[in-house]
Amino acid sequence: MKSVQLKKNKGSNFEYVTDKIPLKEPLVLVFGNRYMLEEKNIYEDIKGFFSDGHIVFGSTSGDITAEAVEDDTITVTAVEFERSTFEIKTSNVLASNDSLDSAKTGKELVEQFPKENLRYIFVVSDGSFINGSQLTIGMNSGVNNNTIITGALCGDAARFETTLSSYNEQPKKGEIVAVGLYGDSLEVSFATNGGWIPFGPERLVTKSNSNILYELDGKPALDLYKTYLGDKSEELPAAALLYPLKVKSSDKNKSIVRTILNINEEDNSMILAGDIAEGSLVQLMMTNVDSIVNAAEVGAQQALDMREKEPELAILVSCIGRKLVLDQRVEEEVEEVVEVIGNKATVCGFYSYGEIAPFDGEKNCQLHNQTMAITLISE
Repeated sequence: MKSVQLKKNKGSNFEYVTDKIPLKEPLVLVFGNRYMLEEKNIYEDIKGFFSDGHIVFGSTSGDITAEAVEDDTITVTAVEFERSTFEIKTSNVLASNDSLDSAKTGKELVEQFPKENLRYIFVVSDGSFINGSQLTIGMNSGVNNNTIITGALCGDAARFETTLSSYNEQPKKGEIVAVGLYGDSLEVSFATNGGWIPFGPERLVTKSNSNILYELDGKPALDLYKTYLGDKSEELPAAALLYPLKVKSSDKNKSIVRTILNINEEDNSMILAGDIAEGSLVQLMMTNVDSIVNAAEVGAQQALDMREKEPELAILVSCIGRKLVLDQRVEEEVEEVVEVIGNKATVCGFYSYGEIAPFDGEKNCQLHNQTMAITLISE
């Protein structure tokens, strides 16, 4: 595996941040600030560096490399696989006149891949229109149990206005890009970890619809949430990123964290980043910088322990809510991961609106919030 990285700061040109080496038909991952990805010549600019490259775009809430976490940048990571192959498939949730069916979209997307020797799928998804929970359900139903799926919902800083993604064209709205990797020599490991701590009583979801939460214990959900937040409720919906919900379904042993993306004062409801089923138990969560950083370190060790070979490529996807908590210390969680996995792996990734990965010890992917999802790849 060979790789190079370039970076473009706001108002400047692209520059290599690694040694410049020739690559043949590389996979080119372009993660960056949404405004910068809207520049009309951005695809042609990158194509100029990699004329035979397969270029995947995704807007972010911050770009991740081994050296830094940056906001007003575009980061390019180009990878040539020497003993493996890859295919790229796309779908667009806005292309159909039908109502959005995220599960159907996910299933049809991954079913485009030839199944033989398909080892891993990396997903860069729209983060504005897609229902991430349903997307993962659909993708799981479209592959066999030997295929690992990880990825992310694209971000737009903390604005939540629009997200962009694409394959070999200008970044656009509604696009989902899936990269399928093939090869007997591929080794892929993953881990997710959060570091969030539940507090307060568990409450029963008594009324919900998809990702909209209406009632807890028969009472308006938003009113209860505001009671716990106290004075911070005046900062909603932004303050909700710092106080997500722990959700435990009645038929599952494991719990999942759900970010609150928005609120509706008219019906006292909360709009979550993923589905929340009636009958689930929920509990508020909070965290601090040390807990988040320690969780990233633990996740990195878990992903490393699953491997036989040293990783050559590390894709890190962390949540915008974690970035807001970390603030000026945001680079510390990345530094902990790099310290664990070593400095031989090329590190890329971004802060997202949702992280896609299986639970530890499982195969089916899930939509996570407020986690660091780590994928380690080698040939």
